[in-house]
Amino acid sequence: MKKIIPCLDVKDGKVVKGIHFEGMREMGDPVEMASDYSNNGADELVFLDISATTEGRKTMVDVVKKVAKKVSIPFTVGGGIKTADDIGRILEAGADKVGINTAAVDRPELIKEAAEKFGSATIVAAVDAKQMSDGTWHVMTHGGMKDSGLDAVQWAKMLEELGAGEILLTSVDRDGVKDGYDLELTKAIVDAVDIPVIASGGCGSAEDIVEVFEKTNVAAALAASIFHQNEVGIPEVKTLCRERGVDVSGA
Repeated sequence: MKKIIPCLDVKDGKVVKGIHFEGMREMGDPVEMASDYSNNGADELVFLDISATTEGRKTMVDVVKKVAKKVSIPFTVGGGIKTADDIGRILEAGADKVGINTAAVDRPELIKEAAEKFGSATIVAAVDAKQMSDGTWHVMTHGGMKDSGLDAVQWAKMLEELGAGEILLTSVDRDGVKDGYDLELTKAIVDAVDIPVIASGGCGSAEDIVEVFEKTNVAAALAASIFHQNEVGIPEVKTLCRERGVDVSGA
């Protein structure tokens, strides 16, 4: 079954949202928002700590502990995860999975070590991809700001080989723009790997979620703005999916 996953970008203990990873504005309290989503049909949640300095990491561990007490659905935490110890702290605080991006690019062995220590099911490889002038996609690091030079499709394959259990694929070009997922990028990654892929970046409507399920074989669709701003509810999205023949979980 396809999953609907709200994403909460957390900065200094508050949920924020921007465009192209910039211009952040405050949206609310992460624990309250997580609880609301959990009670209203979300299949999973993703938290991204976008101010992951040492202090930000401490703040995030506190948030994770509070969220774990409030929600009954799985949730992933990413942002600033650099070591196996960081992963352990987040999992111990109550997260079900941990998202790793920049640290994996810097040291790919981290994915292998983490998968062996904590299990592949807990390791989500976050891939932020941006299209280049030649039509290929490069992996971006440091919050979408730095071009790693890595080909995103080849990198996704390597992440699977290293032991990642899932890929969270974000189109940097579409982030926050709300004109639909990058279907070409999403299909390229989904077709290249056998592990589940979560589509992220660009969702502006329930229709966009239906479209990414109809046109690619992603396991889940992630969205932020449309849910945070109450433009559409998760139950409405699931109803539309079912009407269009997309098999989604939940009532």
